[in-house]
Amino acid sequence: MTPIILLAPLVGALICGFGWRVIGEKAAIVTATAILFLVALLSWIVFLSHDGVTQRIFLMSWIESGSLATDWSIRLDRLTAIMLVVITTVSALVHLYSFGYMDQDPQWREGETFKPRFFAYLSFFTFAMLALVTADNLLQLFFGWEGVGVASYLLIGFYWRKPSAGAAAMKAFIVNRVGDFGFLLGIFGLFYLTDSIGFDEVFAAAPAIAETQIRFLWTDWNAANLIAFLLFVGAMGKSAQLGLHTWLPDAMEGPTPVSALIHAATMVTAGVFLVCRMSPIMEFADATMTFVVVLGALTAFFAATVGVVQTDIKRVIAYSTCSQLGYMFVAAGLGAYSVAMFHLFTHAFFKAMLFLGAGSVIHAMHHEQDMRNYGGLRKKIPLTFWAMMIGTLAITGVGIPLTHIGFAGFLSKDAVIEVAFAGNTAAFWLLVIAAMLTSFYSWRLMFLTFFGTPRGDRHTHDHAHESPLVMTVPLGVLAVGSVLAGMVWYNSYFGDDHAIEEFFGIPATETVAEAAGHGEGSGDITELGEAETSEPVAYAPPGAGAIYMGPDNNIIDDAHHVPVWVKVSPFVAMLIGFAAAWLAYIRQPALPGQWVGQLGPLHRFLLHKWYFDEIYDTIFVRPAKRLGTFLWKRGDGTVIDGSINGLAMGLVPFATKWLNRAQSGYIFTYAFAMVIGIVILITWTTIAAGN
Repeated sequence: MTPIILLAPLVGALICGFGWRVIGEKAAIVTATAILFLVALLSWIVFLSHDGVTQRIFLMSWIESGSLATDWSIRLDRLTAIMLVVITTVSALVHLYSFGYMDQDPQWREGETFKPRFFAYLSFFTFAMLALVTADNLLQLFFGWEGVGVASYLLIGFYWRKPSAGAAAMKAFIVNRVGDFGFLLGIFGLFYLTDSIGFDEVFAAAPAIAETQIRFLWTDWNAANLIAFLLFVGAMGKSAQLGLHTWLPDAMEGPTPVSALIHAATMVTAGVFLVCRMSPIMEFADATMTFVVVLGALTAFFAATVGVVQTDIKRVIAYSTCSQLGYMFVAAGLGAYSVAMFHLFTHAFFKAMLFLGAGSVIHAMHHEQDMRNYGGLRKKIPLTFWAMMIGTLAITGVGIPLTHIGFAGFLSKDAVIEVAFAGNTAAFWLLVIAAMLTSFYSWRLMFLTFFGTPRGDRHTHDHAHESPLVMTVPLGVLAVGSVLAGMVWYNSYFGDDHAIEEFFGIPATETVAEAAGHGEGSGDITELGEAETSEPVAYAPPGAGAIYMGPDNNIIDDAHHVPVWVKVSPFVAMLIGFAAAWLAYIRQPALPGQWVGQLGPLHRFLLHKWYFDEIYDTIFVRPAKRLGTFLWKRGDGTVIDGSINGLAMGLVPFATKWLNRAQSGYIFTYAFAMVIGIVILITWTTIAAGN
């Protein structure tokens, strides 16, 4: 079934992109959507029936050049199965949702290929994302990586009449090129060290890479740390981590279904997937992993602070996404890869639902996105209200403390915070503060949108109405996942060692000597120390399962034994955030204005997003524009147009003026010129022969 899952969305993209002229616009869109629902069904079958054993499905020979030989194969393990479910489920629901959302889009003009092109882009994105997560080598993964970049560019800038949409698409494309350059260097480095880019060969060589020094930028580095860092730079760009995050909020210029598909549930999680996929390398890169933890915690905190002051409903959720990605990287950086994937899995449901719910609000309010112009909508759009309420309960972490009963985010986010306390106290406190701020801005969104009295244009409020079924049904499906996903799969991601090992296909605890006999993917056991001993250690050879946790990685076990106050702290933070939002936006609506007056500099600092855009504009954008202007004015204008073109414009007419005089039109003139030429030629030949 997996090849069908991979290739079917590409067929749907081709049908919508080209076949709609033959079968009709509506038939093409319906066909593409039906294909996605079939693919989603097959993905769930694969996910639920997968036994944890890694499978490789050969499709075709691909690139051969020198010692580089790559096949296009599908690597099917638990990581792949998780991502298949996330990608195809959200994509199928977004396709269905888009039937209603794009039907009355104000950008549409009669006679344009508006809808087929939009659905073609959605399906193409899904294919590229599936190519990324099913890859069996780094080049194949990079193909999908760049494919989702192209699709993201096309979808963010889909409203081509809006200059802001085109600018946002360019920004996303350029910022991600920075990350992708680091990713490429990491791939080159692995090929240089192992003479391969296949996952099995690279993972098997991980212990040897950890013992290797490599020279880069005039300095010697530990190869594992350097390679892991370069790979993480790629993840930083794709997953919008602090420093390369600036493209994500601006990407909200695209249609709301695009935000749900790309910037909530799928593409932005590709960086987390990459870190977990490359865990056999990451486990030997302690310095890089510390950097991942610190940057992830700072990203979670930064994005939460900025989300507090946003007024655009989509931008609030966008910064929420950025913050939650920070949580995932903290877990991955501490070696709790299963916990990172747990939060990725649950986050896909409630964040996609929040984005689609926001789209339903925008649809009802005739494309008004400023929350200050909402208010009192819960009776106008009750289904959307309850869907977003469930999403808010999930993202803020509502549940019964010290139990496994609660909404999806309660279980997965709390697991990340417990892991953070076990591995990095500073990261723990940043995440708890971020959880409090998340609760505040999430409930702020709910109170401003659905409670209180209507604000803004009265006519728009009076005509607000619930979205059609094609938009509300996807919200209902995602609501089920937002409620149950955490409770159903808690033990598989964050249970005891045996449950995690079974779910992710990690070999059970064994002696080093036994592990050495695994053959392919086992690595050089003697490099890890004392192959002669028969003492049992928690060891699984690199690449033996979907994730790799080294023999000294006890982070999940340590997380289960944190103090009770640590386990309760996220719930307390949620209550504080809820109480503050209720006080400010329900009990005393004048309070936010007073806060802004008293904390003016801090408010401006947060409103300007810590001035990252202004700093980048000063350091990179303006100098680049000045350089371009200089090359245009001085290079093209002065040198080329002024000198070269000027010389040509002066010399050529002068020369042609005199040459024209030789064109008399009389035969005897041409005969005389020929005689003179012959005389000169004979004279020159005679002189040359005499010498």
